[in-house]
Amino acid sequence: MRLNVNENTHPIPEAVATDIVTALAAAVLGVNRYPDREFTELRDSLAGYLGNSLTRDNIWAANGSNEVLQQILQAFGGPGRSVLGFPPTYSMHSIIAAGTGTRWIAGERDADYELSPETAVRWIETATPDLVFFCSPNNPTGTPLSLETIAAAYDATDGIVVVDEAYAEFAPEGVQTALSLLEGRERLIVSRTMSKAFAFAGARLGYLAADPAVADALRLVRLPYHLSALTQAAAIAALAHSTEMLRMVDDIKGQRDRLLEELPKLGYPVLPSWSNFVLFGGVADPHAVFEALLEQDVIIRDIGIPHHLRVTAGTRAETSAFLSALRTISRIES
Repeated sequence: MRLNVNENTHPIPEAVATDIVTALAAAVLGVNRYPDREFTELRDSLAGYLGNSLTRDNIWAANGSNEVLQQILQAFGGPGRSVLGFPPTYSMHSIIAAGTGTRWIAGERDADYELSPETAVRWIETATPDLVFFCSPNNPTGTPLSLETIAAAYDATDGIVVVDEAYAEFAPEGVQTALSLLEGRERLIVSRTMSKAFAFAGARLGYLAADPAVADALRLVRLPYHLSALTQAAAIAALAHSTEMLRMVDDIKGQRDRLLEELPKLGYPVLPSWSNFVLFGGVADPHAVFEALLEQDVIIRDIGIPHHLRVTAGTRAETSAFLSALRTISRIES
């Protein structure tokens, strides 16, 4: 049972899967031709899903959000330029920075992995980066990032501000995301993915919303026809069923909240989480607990934070199995 990489462990609803397969079958008939290099219909679908008065001109997409972030750094980073991030955060941010020759600057967070406007601005003023990367909610901690912090950071720099919202759909109902800050901020980029909420990790579709000039800049660095016709067809079909797909999110949020409630009862304090995973502490020997769970066919994540482990919120059955296995380990340790 894999609860280690924050996948959506729920299967795609059968009716939705049928429509996706139908769309793929139609697309296969044309694979002798190159795909639409501007993926126009997909951009229309993504803009419609995001709302916020966005149009296709505001949208860009690639093979997973990692490729989106790579293209951003290819366009705006590179040798002689720097990007500021705030670890512990998504590990690929610094890895992609290194791969594009962009200098990575590691800022520091506040207590409990929060990030206040004052802290973000202080680091920007000290480091004067060309780009600033935020993760909202943060991975691997699950902690939210306030719109005030994003706005303050944007005002403090003349560079590009990127907000990685891979887990945005798991936030509390009615909470505004960084998408609400886009208007009038031409240097702000909001990155998203279909891997998590849409259970599309294997399909590889990431995207962003930003000023149209950002998409124009990314056209200069993307490879020709970088999104296959099959990827485009599958994503368009899935987005047409966004309501059904997002019903899974409500169930996952329920299991996440269950973890937030049950783990402290077992002696493992938790951090607030707006994502599909929970970071829990109080683990005397994370590696030993990881191995003990593995022996019971439960895989979670040791992310290198002392005395902490991270677990993905799965189905009800998967969450129950994890908690049961952890209770066994806790009794042995005590």
